Amino acid sequence: RRRIGILLILCVALVLGAVRDFLLVNLNYQIDFVEHHRSVSYAHSLFRGWTEGLGLSALVRLKWSLAVAMSASMLALSIGMARLVFGDHRYRLVLVIGFAAVGLLALVLHALSAQLPPLYGVSVKLLHLLQYPVVLFLLWAAALLPTRRSE
Repeated sequence: RRRIGILLILCVALVLGAVRDFLLVNLNYQIDFVEHHRSVSYAHSLFRGWTEGLGLSALVRLKWSLAVAMSASMLALSIGMARLVFGDHRYRLVLVIGFAAVGLLALVLHALSAQLPPLYGVSVKLLHLLQYPVVLFLLWAAALLPTRRSE
């Protein structure tokens, strides 16, 4: 039953990762189209239909909302995975604090990137870390480690 739960969480995370990719990649294309007044949008036609008529500020708000929602989803799945892997919720607070700390660090680096442009790439990578199942796979790997037995 534990293995089925772990497999189910990983499958949900992979599907969410694919959905995130579709939405945010196409959203970035649409933002570029609107922001730079391009003649052609490279966003998928289905996605363009969903966002037709939205201005730049609405698209940017949508992007940040999706990023927060995906991070929160991965946090929830990570808490569930830790529960399955370790048998209790002892790592829930650590996961919440870790996600919040990485998110805050990413936002600080993003703000500082105006003065130090290479920090922008680091901030994006940190935000991606929170939105993809990276932590889930680390927790799953922890489940595969042999347990120490007290003598």
